[in-house]
Amino acid sequence: MCGIVGYIGEKEKRDFLLGGLKELEYRGYDSAGIAVLKEGEISSFKATGKLSNLVSKTEDFSSEGFGIGIGHTRWATHGKPTEANAHPHWGQFSYVIHNGIIENYKEIKEQFLPHIPFLSQTDTEVIVHLFEYFVNESTSGFEAFEKTVAHLHGAYAILLITQKEPDVIFFAKNAVPLILGRNNTGEIFFGSSDAPLIGFAKEVSYLEDGQYGFAKANVVSLFENKIAQNLHYKPLTHDKLFAQKDGYRYFMEKEIYEQSSVVTETLMGRIKGNEVVLDELAGMDVTGFNAIKICACGTSYHAGLAASYLFERLSKVRCSVEIASEFRYKEPLLDPKTLFIVISQSGETADTLEALKMAQKSGMPTLAICNVDNSSIVRTADATLLTRAGIEKGVASTKAFATQMMTLWLLSLYVGHHRNAIGTEKMNEEMKALLHIPLVLKVDEAIHEKLHRLSKRYLHGHGFFFIGRDIFFPLALEGALKLKEISYLHAEGYPAGEMKHGPIALADSELFTIALMPRTLLYDKIKSNVQELSARDSTLLVISPEPFELSDDFIQTHAHTHPMAEFFEMMVITQLLALEISIRLGNDVDMPRNLAKSVTVE
Repeated sequence: MCGIVGYIGEKEKRDFLLGGLKELEYRGYDSAGIAVLKEGEISSFKATGKLSNLVSKTEDFSSEGFGIGIGHTRWATHGKPTEANAHPHWGQFSYVIHNGIIENYKEIKEQFLPHIPFLSQTDTEVIVHLFEYFVNESTSGFEAFEKTVAHLHGAYAILLITQKEPDVIFFAKNAVPLILGRNNTGEIFFGSSDAPLIGFAKEVSYLEDGQYGFAKANVVSLFENKIAQNLHYKPLTHDKLFAQKDGYRYFMEKEIYEQSSVVTETLMGRIKGNEVVLDELAGMDVTGFNAIKICACGTSYHAGLAASYLFERLSKVRCSVEIASEFRYKEPLLDPKTLFIVISQSGETADTLEALKMAQKSGMPTLAICNVDNSSIVRTADATLLTRAGIEKGVASTKAFATQMMTLWLLSLYVGHHRNAIGTEKMNEEMKALLHIPLVLKVDEAIHEKLHRLSKRYLHGHGFFFIGRDIFFPLALEGALKLKEISYLHAEGYPAGEMKHGPIALADSELFTIALMPRTLLYDKIKSNVQELSARDSTLLVISPEPFELSDDFIQTHAHTHPMAEFFEMMVITQLLALEISIRLGNDVDMPRNLAKSVTVE
């Protein structure tokens, strides 16, 4: 979720690049850098931390007159957020910036670049060295770039400049956004979104996956599979906030819709054949512990609770889950033979951080599941798996939860494989299901429209019950939390089998029950529980692939064959339901009252 910008023209390059990066800083702020090529000379600046640090470094730099420039703001995936790992990366005569993940960077190093000294820990640096490798055997810079792109596997938006062709920016796009803009003065612009281009470009072209090419003043050449393509331009909006939201009403809505692409980034480089590969855990013996304890707060706690089912089912290892704020004060019995896992979107959650420190003092091996590299929790834990969700601007977590669940699912398979708990046939089945999830997470527009229409019927009453069984119980908790956070309506998540042990006393027509009824797990059991609520006149919204004759409202899901596919589809539906109810009530979806994105106090 990095941000990139590029410019070709006569104006001051520094101002456009830094201004563009400011518009993209929400995509990453671990480090930033620019490179400007003018009159055959390249000037480059990099800084860690906020963009203001780069602004200070470049305050005396000027680059008016014709030239080209590229800029990048980084969200770390490979390598710590250091200046050496910041973009641009360079070779002998070329500079590159990149958003995404090059899955086969190790193979490229071994095959083509065994004698090249690398300056960073990133996957990106292989791009510039591979380009320079091919320059020596190519007739043009573009031919070398085309060969380079052909060898890259993964997700990428790439801008590359070289002293060999000082008026050209080479570009390539696959699986992550890259937009090209132009105006009537001959200037060319690049950006990860529309926002950096507003006020500069008159019209833009949204590049498609697999496209690449080169740009110079007034000229853009576009290719796909070595075949020339036509560029299709559209007028550019003039609303920067609208552009940042990609046309969605709220950042939360945008983040629900982009879950499909961000979980793809979570998976990048972590599946090879039918094996889960977690390089971050290379130094951890996952066969040396006899239990797992998960500790987290809020949405992260719900992810941990759902993961506990996966660890016991797939890894065949005992797993317990603790709320961090309670764990700290219960005088827990801590066993050094237990793996202690903490989950946090921000990496700064105070209670979770203190629980992690307690575990470390007791000698327990510790692992963080986190979205923010170099955060306090990441720096403290023995090992970390980054979820790679990118910055989440909506206070109510959506894509953070989705990527936490994907990361924990990967981890459960990794642990199960290394402990010989999963057979080949089962692993093949899980891998197929994992790779299918990005498609599951694509929002069905018809379902969203139906939820929009239904939402007007759920604005009153005395409360909501979200109910489910197995992994769908934690999902019910999460669905209820989403609704509470942004609608301010009372909602509870409950295990469906427990309704008759007290809560069913609340059932009447003014109690709304959101029933998660997957076909693949305990369908008949939860059907019976829902029938009990129907008999007490509870208003029922059923989410299931199987039609349910007693439901007042029904959302039909796809007929998946794996529980996790049903889990993720129902997750999206509960998120959209909360969103639409909140919008109907006139609330600020992105900034709900009384809440903060990162809870850094007890």
